[in-house]
Amino acid sequence: MRERLESDIGFYYAIGGFIIAVFVVGLAAFALINPDGVGTVELVGLSVGFFLFMLVYFIAISVQRLEGGDGI
Repeated sequence: MRERLESDIGFYYAIGGFIIAVFVVGLAAFALINPDGVGTVELVGLSVGFFLFMLVYFIAISVQRLEGGDGI
């Protein structure tokens, strides 16, 4: 595990996973605290927007890896 985090790309993947975990925990906490606070339309919009953001994030990491810029 430490070998993966020593490279820039591995670190970026770990940060992406952490961001996803924080998003899921935040949604779960919000649903427990205020179940009627977010409607289905808002939740779908928020989730789709977050998914698109993370998709672009991971595509950027993949492009960086293909360029061979792991040691930046």
